[in-house]
Amino acid sequence: MDNQWVQYHQEDRVGVITLNRAKANAYDLNFVIQFGEALAKAEADTQINAVVIKSGVERFFCAGADINAFQQNSTKDNQKMVDQARRNMAAIEASNKIYIAQISGHTLGGGLEIAMACDLRFAAKGGYWFGLPEIKLGLIPGNGGTQRLVRLVGLSRALELLATGDSFTPEQAASWGVVNRLYEKEELNEQTHVYARTLSEGAGLAIAATKKALRQGIELSLADGLKREQELVDGLYNTHDGQEGFNAFVEKREPEFLGK
Repeated sequence: MDNQWVQYHQEDRVGVITLNRAKANAYDLNFVIQFGEALAKAEADTQINAVVIKSGVERFFCAGADINAFQQNSTKDNQKMVDQARRNMAAIEASNKIYIAQISGHTLGGGLEIAMACDLRFAAKGGYWFGLPEIKLGLIPGNGGTQRLVRLVGLSRALELLATGDSFTPEQAASWGVVNRLYEKEELNEQTHVYARTLSEGAGLAIAATKKALRQGIELSLADGLKREQELVDGLYNTHDGQEGFNAFVEKREPEFLGK
């Protein structure tokens, strides 16, 4: 591919995926393929438990699909892009690693769908917008926007936002639960990195089990969710990390988790 719009690197035991397609990180088929490749690199990196997805573009996290390209392409080509985008979202949710969307610019349409597929969203205060405006194109979100938004904000709020396509501020996103943490812009990168590094220094197996318990359990009845939790914790007792946690507590020292 001539243009490299999505990069992966490891920084101080934190995986970092940077979206970097001027001017708005609007994505096409090549972009979502590159994003999938970056996710695969992050998944294969055994030294990390956390991945930060952020933008290298000043004013945008991601504006979603490139509408001009979408209009010009055949339905078949557009479907390839959408299918790859959906695989990317599923890979984030299925990963044993914690994904954090670091947001400091406009996060719209498919861009918000990327952010909502992440496990956590840390955002900067400021004059930019979140939104799912697909209804204004005669469509609805197609990469999980309806299902993930309703799980974050509830039925009434999700319907209100989706039926109008209206945008909302970072402060509203935080108050409604779309965003987990809100920082001053100059603090966002450092604070996100510190949090992610703490995860990567932690008990990787237990972190993965926690994500599984929540992601899978929320779709189950309480009884089945409790059963799944039991299965996950029972699998941790005889691991190195499980034993190390107990030993370190008794010996009054910091544990050294190895992810095994």
